[in-house]
Amino acid sequence: MIEFIGGTILALRWYPELGLKGIYYGYWHAISAFCNAGFDLFGSVSGPFSGITAYVDDIVVNLTIAGLIILGGIGFAVMHDVWTSRSFGKLSMHSKIVLITSAVLIISGSLLIYWFEYSNPDTLKPLSTQGKILSSFFQSVTPRTAGYNTLDISKLYDGTLFLMIIFMFIGASPASTGGGIKTSTTAVLMLAIWALIRGRSDAECFGRRIPKEFIYKAFSVMFISFILVVIVTMALTITERVSFISVLFEVTSAFGTVGLSTGITPTLSTAGKIWLIITMFAGRVGPVTLALAIAMRSRKAQLQYPDGKIIIG
Repeated sequence: MIEFIGGTILALRWYPELGLKGIYYGYWHAISAFCNAGFDLFGSVSGPFSGITAYVDDIVVNLTIAGLIILGGIGFAVMHDVWTSRSFGKLSMHSKIVLITSAVLIISGSLLIYWFEYSNPDTLKPLSTQGKILSSFFQSVTPRTAGYNTLDISKLYDGTLFLMIIFMFIGASPASTGGGIKTSTTAVLMLAIWALIRGRSDAECFGRRIPKEFIYKAFSVMFISFILVVIVTMALTITERVSFISVLFEVTSAFGTVGLSTGITPTLSTAGKIWLIITMFAGRVGPVTLALAIAMRSRKAQLQYPDGKIIIG
């Protein structure tokens, strides 16, 4: 139903411009956006990796596709919870964490991209005020594994690319159509760090304690995913002759199954492309499989050793 509504809005927008093809494009891009696939048909028209840059000022296209990406990325469990509860106070702890983390990432990302790219003559500077706001918002949403772009990714400043790398690594939410280590994993780690800073023995949120095994699982997923990105990035810096930030961007995009690119993918060697294929597969099934494996292997220790002292920091 969500894809149908979004597709109808896009079809009505593109029909006057593209005719019957506009209807096809509308539903195609609605499904691609909701499923966080990121495939678009405009790149073949406007040029490689152009995405939907021709609609950078279009409020209907931007908000519809961004809305579909967000709904597909928050997870079906959260959507069901919101639909049945109809009140933030009645939502589960998981839903509250996902919604707040997603909102913080989108808002902070929009503001930072607007700030970083405001003076960039190849991205935001030539645009109208509406175009600047829309494109900043859109580029904040799309790294969360969606893969669409209304700005030329290859022209973004390195600071913006690095910000998008962080967003691509975090990704969407559990039980969603997106990849990455997930928003809930990131939130649990942040809450654990905040508890440590305050000298608390337990991480807490919304009047609930987060069990330590959840924190261990979140850390394991994050750390193993980070190691994967580091290893593949190191491998590509050896096999390819491109800038480090482009390689890191490409690898993280593959890990998060995002699909954004600075344009270097076609020029990669066969070995480089194989590395990215492996990373895409591992990034999609890896975190989920890892989390399930850890959960299934969890068992209470029969023997508890005395505490050992280690100097940290």
